[in-house]
Amino acid sequence: MPRLSTLAVFLAALAAWHVASTSGWVTPFLLPSPQAVFETLVELAGSGVLAKHTLVSLRRVASGYLLAIAFAVPVALLFSLSGALRRMIEPLLEFLRQIPPLAMMPLLILWLGIGEAQKIGIIVLSCFFPIFLGVRGGITAVDRKLIDVGTVYGFSRTEIMLRIVLPSALPSIVVGLRIGLGYSWRALVGAELIASSAGLGYMIVDAENLARTDIVLAGILVIGVLGLISDHLLRYLISRKASWLSGDLEMARA
Repeated sequence: MPRLSTLAVFLAALAAWHVASTSGWVTPFLLPSPQAVFETLVELAGSGVLAKHTLVSLRRVASGYLLAIAFAVPVALLFSLSGALRRMIEPLLEFLRQIPPLAMMPLLILWLGIGEAQKIGIIVLSCFFPIFLGVRGGITAVDRKLIDVGTVYGFSRTEIMLRIVLPSALPSIVVGLRIGLGYSWRALVGAELIASSAGLGYMIVDAENLARTDIVLAGILVIGVLGLISDHLLRYLISRKASWLSGDLEMARA
């Protein structure tokens, strides 16, 4: 039933889009019909243009997201293990968290150039803090009594972290990972705005300059579908590795 309800919502949105475009409520130039956008998607896919831009964007998102995890998780663990380090560095991180990643783009261009490093850097900055806060929040919320029990049984600090803290914090870590993944797709278009010759964001901006609203909508739809697929894959991988989390994930989805 939930799946049928979801399908009904999507079909209703599609029908409303079709009516708004074909009835004259909105000019087709500003809002092409679903059929026109679908035909554009087929044309882009047949010419190979869509696959080219999609693969470039997927590579950038994957690289930036994995780098963000590689940075955020160790920093969050260090903060949890060292109160002195946390008190010293956390104010600086809180300051940086308030700065929009796109505001850093001019500096990143100067520091990293206009190649792939600058685009991946924007995605890393967008993903870092959701993942970092998810790990930190999960570790902070761990029941102290569980840690005390581990200490009584003679667990070392590393064993307590691996066998008690991380499993208990995993639901919050998953939330941080999912939010970070969504932010990576949001940052993608901004990362591909400047000095880019490929990618879905570039395709959308180039279509805007050519007044091709159908291509703009096609690119937006592809990004949305890829975002949904990547989120489902992430939850699937986590549920396979931590099957006891499946119930929590389903409750969060509901």
